[in-house]
Amino acid sequence: MQQDITIEREPPRQPDVIRLLELSNTYMASLYPAESNHMLPLEELELSTVSFFVARQGQTVLGCASLVRNEDGTAEIKRMYVDDAARGLKLGKRLLAALEEEAVAQDISVVRLETGIYQPEAIGLYRKAGYSEIEPFGSYRPDPLSLFMEKTLRPGDILKKD
Repeated sequence: MQQDITIEREPPRQPDVIRLLELSNTYMASLYPAESNHMLPLEELELSTVSFFVARQGQTVLGCASLVRNEDGTAEIKRMYVDDAARGLKLGKRLLAALEEEAVAQDISVVRLETGIYQPEAIGLYRKAGYSEIEPFGSYRPDPLSLFMEKTLRPGDILKKD
């Protein structure tokens, strides 16, 4: 099944992608209060500073993730989500690898992210990929429900997409 899964840059404004983003919104709202949810709205995912990726099997959207370039030369991972029906296919790892490849292609060497403390699978994925905990960055403020992480990329460090 994994052989026919593709991960490509695509525009986020597509019905099936919007459905996935709405599922992500619902999931996050079930875990965290509104003030602890830091998701980019669709309009911001369409900005030229955002590289948005979609994982598909045929025409079926299975997951998505984006890399947001910052003015300071770093980037942030936002809106990474895999549909429940696609769990166990290592799509999170593959999406993360695509984002890291994109960062290296854009000469970005530091990638950061914010994730919630009630998402052990995501935290485990990031730690296994070499992300380390850091203090809040950018416009984030300390939040006991948030975990902030960072990885310095070198071309040889990119995750393998097995």
